[in-house]
Amino acid sequence: MSDFDTYLTEDARLVILRELHQQTDGRLNEALLTKTLDAFGHNRSREWVRTQLRKLAELGAVKVTEVSTIMVAAITRSGIDHVERRSIIEGVARPSPEA
Repeated sequence: MSDFDTYLTEDARLVILRELHQQTDGRLNEALLTKTLDAFGHNRSREWVRTQLRKLAELGAVKVTEVSTIMVAAITRSGIDHVERRSIIEGVARPSPEA
């Protein structure tokens, strides 16, 4: 994977965590996360998004459950700490400081 591909993947993971963090219950399904990524310029397949959710789960940033054939991601304390810049998760872009 090129450095730029790595950058794009890590940025997409941050977009996913930020979107989950903004939800009242901290959860979203893969279809809504795919639309969110599209809005941020990450035009990827649903299977690619599923792969990123699995990776984020491996990293401890989200908990993934499957409801029928749909994956639902819920942000964990570790994921929240990353978004709020209290800790760093390798493999996820670092959030920029709030203005």
